[in-house]
Amino acid sequence: MASSTKDTQNSGAKKPGRFAQMKQAYQFGTQVDPHLIWWMLGAFLLVFALMLGLGFLLHQPIIWGIGGFFLALLAAVIVMSRRTDAGAYKMLEGKPGAALAALQSLRGGWYTEQQPIAIDGRPQGQDFTNVGSLYRTVGRAGVVLIGEGPKSRATKLMLAEKKKVERLVPGAPVHLLRVGEGEDTVPVRKLTRKVQLLRGTLTKEETAVIAKRLRSMDAMRQGTNIPAGMDPTKSRVNRSAMRGR
Repeated sequence: MASSTKDTQNSGAKKPGRFAQMKQAYQFGTQVDPHLIWWMLGAFLLVFALMLGLGFLLHQPIIWGIGGFFLALLAAVIVMSRRTDAGAYKMLEGKPGAALAALQSLRGGWYTEQQPIAIDGRPQGQDFTNVGSLYRTVGRAGVVLIGEGPKSRATKLMLAEKKKVERLVPGAPVHLLRVGEGEDTVPVRKLTRKVQLLRGTLTKEETAVIAKRLRSMDAMRQGTNIPAGMDPTKSRVNRSAMRGR
């Protein structure tokens, strides 16, 4: 389970405290959304004002004011998380490896490969416009193949991989998704939700077996040559900072 197993060498490192995590989350958020502080302040004041107003109407301004203060803080944190998510995905749009960066936030037993399983085309310098890449994640919904890049190249990669998967694990559901903006595509900001909404039909044990077989198939390939400058690990979103974890 290479995709979901983290380096054990960092397991003993001391995690930052809650306030330190929130500070990191805020700092990251301001990088992707310069107006974040005003959105947070607006959410805080709106909720606090509503709760305090209800307190005066009910002749309990102190109790409702205290409760409103903490509820307003929660509203500000939620706004920070939502705005940061949106800003981070906006930064990723159109960049090579954006699909993989979005897949990092999948939860609930998904086995996601940490690099493209197939590449079609070569970049012109730092221009990846004509490069197609293919990513894969496996969950209870089956095997999900995500194409990125030009439609013709991405579709070619997805269909070729679909045949290989069907031969190796017959009967396993296979879903094809292409990331992008336009007809028959899924925007990178909606990719995670799209994958998670796929109907689960497999057991956890079946999912693990399928993922293991597909990784064995990957090991027998000649290897995917990632073009220079296309390092998916550099495209990942700092999800911990985004959510204050």
